[in-house]
Amino acid sequence: MKKMKVGVIGCGNISKAYFNAMKTFRMSEIIACADIKEEAAKAKAEEYSVKAMSVDGLLADKSIEAVINLTIPAVHAEVDRKILNAGKHVHSEKPLGITLDEGRKVVELAKKKNLRIGCAPDTFMGAGGQTCRKLIDDGWIGRPVSGIVSFLGKGPEGWHPNPAFFYQKGGGPMLDLGPYYMTALVNLLGPVKKVCAMTTMAWKERLDTHPDHFGAKLPVDVPTHYAGVLEMQNGAIITVTVSFDIKCGHGHNPIEIYGTEGTLAVPDPNTFGGPVRLRKMKDTEWKEVPLSHSYDTNMRGIGLADMVCGIEQKRPHRCCGELALHVLEVMLSFEEASKTGKHVTIKSKCAQPAPLPTGLPEGMLD
Repeated sequence: MKKMKVGVIGCGNISKAYFNAMKTFRMSEIIACADIKEEAAKAKAEEYSVKAMSVDGLLADKSIEAVINLTIPAVHAEVDRKILNAGKHVHSEKPLGITLDEGRKVVELAKKKNLRIGCAPDTFMGAGGQTCRKLIDDGWIGRPVSGIVSFLGKGPEGWHPNPAFFYQKGGGPMLDLGPYYMTALVNLLGPVKKVCAMTTMAWKERLDTHPDHFGAKLPVDVPTHYAGVLEMQNGAIITVTVSFDIKCGHGHNPIEIYGTEGTLAVPDPNTFGGPVRLRKMKDTEWKEVPLSHSYDTNMRGIGLADMVCGIEQKRPHRCCGELALHVLEVMLSFEEASKTGKHVTIKSKCAQPAPLPTGLPEGMLD
């Protein structure tokens, strides 16, 4: 397989994970990076021995066939469209957009241009998510009937070097962390049928406690606590709580799936590994299950590598635009349901991503 040459737009906090993980995969290589802050692109280029370019220069470079979009959420869709209009495939950080209309336009443009659009998160392709998928597919918990999702945190203002955008339009815990949890559910159980929910915010202003700008005030323009219920297409009912308002910790597993014959504790979907824990009817305590798949460390970029394989082998890629659009609609439906007091029926369609094979050599996906 010929290596696909890849560019990166956006050299901020998350880019390091992509640069490091992409070294593992044999089907693509990052050769250039760009950022609206020239010094950020130059620093990353020097660190990873790639070429620093302007955004326009990277888009004009005919040798670059695909671009990883690591810009801030508010401009994901705009930058995705620029990449597609430049004739290049794109893999974007999550979410696909901050409105459903934005997301639809990106997916439609990719189809029109006969190009691939992919979107994070790709963490469900890691060993933890794939082990859980195999356990469910192989019947270890019987028929899934219900479940619980819990992301309960205190917000990013204590650790993130630029936390303000998390509390502006396009931010909040649902669009920031929700993609990991909603995508994990679709991987495990298939698409979502219906949503009901309520949302709120505990504080209209947050205090920045990061050492670089301690004491700055962060206005809050989005909900910071979401509570709702999903009805999955397969009939399972999933209770969801996603929050930046939980200051003192909690005792919940990230995801639990309850079946007719057992319960599955799914690891943090913002990671690639375990632990995966199972409890059957006869068990008096949880049992940890060995991981059945490869890629148990931070492999952000595996979604792009899978897209490249999909292009080469003319098969669907797992982190596809339809999946990202479906997840975006589900997340936005929480606020809509809260405002209207009504159930929201999800209109977008997507396939449940294909499971990864077991026994893959490092750097391969088929």
